[in-house]
Amino acid sequence: MDGARKLWDISPPIRVGIPVWPGDTAYQEARTWTLDDNCPVNVSRFTMSSHTGSHADAPFHYDPDGSTAGKMDLARYIGPCRVIDGRRHGGLVSAAMIEPFLDPGVERVLVRTYDRAPVDRWDDRFAAIDAAAIALLAARNVVLIGVDTPSLDPQESKSIEAHQMVRRHGLAILEGLILDDVPSGDYELIAPPLKLMTLDSAPVRAVLRSLP
Repeated sequence: MDGARKLWDISPPIRVGIPVWPGDTAYQEARTWTLDDNCPVNVSRFTMSSHTGSHADAPFHYDPDGSTAGKMDLARYIGPCRVIDGRRHGGLVSAAMIEPFLDPGVERVLVRTYDRAPVDRWDDRFAAIDAAAIALLAARNVVLIGVDTPSLDPQESKSIEAHQMVRRHGLAILEGLILDDVPSGDYELIAPPLKLMTLDSAPVRAVLRSLP
């Protein structure tokens, strides 16, 4: 019966020109081997930031003693989740905004902030998540927060208060999702990070699946 369940691909396309955090590594790719009369295969190489596209922040990203991407608990990234529409945020998604949607048993929360996520340009005024909202999620036993922005915190933040609240409570983070075509409601999240053992973050191919 799983074949009848609808899938939503909530990852942006990884391609040359994908927007990246200002000053971070631009995505690049090149052909290493080319299929022709002398070679039976195409093989490529690519260079990218660990925070390109949809990705899972490891605790090491914001905590010098935190665990790295290859050691993160996969169970956090697979299971029931709730998509919340946070587009009426005024630049900051607050605890009061998300509280009405936190029914008992909600374990993972994805917050939509864009009508259409800017996959072809960098938006330096993306919405942020209030640290108090992170504390509320933790108090309600939520284990993962996901957003359709490059970061939980504003671009110019040096204190990264939302990330530090995540560190305090041990939540998992997904950033860079595309929730444009996903109605608010409940889904199964499937977004395991790559097993990059020593890195501060790892790319994910994030997918939502309709519940049975």
